[in-house]
Amino acid sequence: MKWLGASALALSALLLGGCASPVSTVVADPLPASNQDYLIGPGDSVNIVVWRNPEVSTSVPVRPDGKITTPLVEDLQASGKTSTTLARDIEKALEKYIQQPVVTVIVTSFVGNYSDQIRVIGQAARPQALAYRRDMSLMDVLIAVGGVTEFASGNKAIVIRKVDGKSQKLGVRLNDLIKEGDISANIYMRPGDVLVIPESFF
Repeated sequence: MKWLGASALALSALLLGGCASPVSTVVADPLPASNQDYLIGPGDSVNIVVWRNPEVSTSVPVRPDGKITTPLVEDLQASGKTSTTLARDIEKALEKYIQQPVVTVIVTSFVGNYSDQIRVIGQAARPQALAYRRDMSLMDVLIAVGGVTEFASGNKAIVIRKVDGKSQKLGVRLNDLIKEGDISANIYMRPGDVLVIPESFF
C-alpha cells in the first residue's frame, strides 16, 4: 500500500509539472529538409567564367528584375535558375560570337529568391530577412539575428508558415531554446517562414 501511495504521488507530481511547462505546437522536425538545388535570386552575385575567353569573363550582380548583363550578353534572365542552367543559357547566347563557348557560373554572394527568404520581425537583436539554407533550423536563425532583446517574450513567439497556400501559425519556445538549452524546442525552418518575436508586457 505504501508503494502504491508513493507511486500515485510521483505520478501526480509528474502530471502537474507537465501542465506547468509551456507546450509547443510544433514537433522537433515538422518537415524534411528540401533537396532542391539552389536557385539564383535578385541581389545574388555570380562569377561567369568563359573558358579561354577572359575578356568576356566577369562577375556581376543579379538585378532586382532578376536579370544580368555581361559582355556580349544583355538582359539575360538569371533569377529562378540554377548556376548550371544559367551557364547553358549564356553559352547559347555567346554562340553568335564565340565558337563552342564553355561557361561556368559560380554564385559568390547568396541572397536567394524573395519568396524563399526567412524574415525575422519584432524583438530580435537585428530583425532582418535571411537567405534560406538547406537544413536551416530555428537556432541557426537566432544566431544570424543575434538572439532576442531583453524585452522579448520568447516563448510566445510564432512562426508563420504557408502550407498548401494557407498561412499557419506555429508556436515556438525561444526562451527554452536559448536560456535553457532545450534542443526539443529547435525546429527546421522552411523557405518563406516569418518568425515573429513579440514584446513582453510586465
